Amino acid sequence: MKTRILCIAGLLVFGCGGLRAKKPQSLNARIGVCSDVRNAQRLKAAGADCLEAGVSAFLVPDKPEEAFDKNLALLRESGSEIVSCNGFLPASMIVVGPSTDHDKILAWAETTFRRAERAGIRYIVFGSGKSRKVPDGFSRETAEEQFVRLCKRLGPVAARYRVTVVIEPLNSRETNLINSVSEGASIVERVNHKNIRLLCDLFHMTADGEPPQAIVDAGKHIRHCHIAEAAERTAPGTDGDDFRPYLRALKKIGYKGCVSIECMWKDFGAQLPTAVAELRKQMNDL
Repeated sequence: MKTRILCIAGLLVFGCGGLRAKKPQSLNARIGVCSDVRNAQRLKAAGADCLEAGVSAFLVPDKPEEAFDKNLALLRESGSEIVSCNGFLPASMIVVGPSTDHDKILAWAETTFRRAERAGIRYIVFGSGKSRKVPDGFSRETAEEQFVRLCKRLGPVAARYRVTVVIEPLNSRETNLINSVSEGASIVERVNHKNIRLLCDLFHMTADGEPPQAIVDAGKHIRHCHIAEAAERTAPGTDGDDFRPYLRALKKIGYKGCVSIECMWKDFGAQLPTAVAELRKQMNDL
């Protein structure tokens, strides 16, 4: 009887034939693609879960409500979901430096967030590298203070419309303010508002040599993720990049958001299914 009980216990834990191989555990995240709403059906057919659109292209904050209503109708006809919008500010809206107009940015944000709520969009990506570039000769410390002040004003507006602004660290070739996930986390902590969070972009991280551990360290702040291959910002599956070390870091922090493919397409129609399949394969084999 004792032997039988031990064998049953062994089957449950190891199997009577020895230690059972551990099944790989997947990253429980959704796959998105940065694209135009007119491509929604193509993304769905390729296996993507959701779409990431552009603020200027889809939410059109600089255009009348009728222009946005047309885009919203296209989205609803497609039956798809836009989880986020990137490209928050045009280059003409200067965030830091000697000549800024944060009131103008707040007015832009008000329209952006209000329309995002109507469309069911949860995240607005604050990359906007040209807008936040620190001018030559201007104090970096002052620039950071300006950026933090703006985000402290953006937080309550975002909360009113139930959206979250995610700050996107960009590599040092694209801007000179907030170039790493760790720097982004520091800014988020200084802003200290629940609707101002952080994005990790695996392309930007690898471009500047930032390790996967940075995702783990900033995990409590991360709400969104972008991905592309390192050399030429190509789609997953083009050059064969292995994203698993970074995906494991996302898994370690319990990330369940969206991983959006944001890349340069050589042939969108031909590459799209391969890119989604390759990313899903790597996410499922961690």
